Amino acid sequence: MKALRAFALLALWALAQPVMALDLDGAKRQGILGEQADGYVGVVKPSPAAAELARDINEKRRQSYQDLAKRNGVSADSVARLAGQKLIDRASSGEYVRQGSEWVRK
Repeated sequence: MKALRAFALLALWALAQPVMALDLDGAKRQGILGEQADGYVGVVKPSPAAAELARDINEKRRQSYQDLAKRNGVSADSVARLAGQKLIDRASSGEYVRQGSEWVRK
């Protein structure tokens, strides 16, 4: 019984590793997250791990946009929109970007 339980836990841990190790670049390559014109990433394929990763990345981006805006005397929204356009332009082939309300593969 203990061996079966240990095997089940090991199997669950092994399956969870790709999700736990997910980073922005990997998530974009896998089509899980995509870039948006507002400067933030959006979730293309919903899952709790994707939502958490997007939240973390977007919080860091928000802080960065606010810092840049403050240093340059502009609004954080304008910094975010400019960054969003650059990130969409730089998205690799096969990655998702949001156009309007639709996700499209670049």
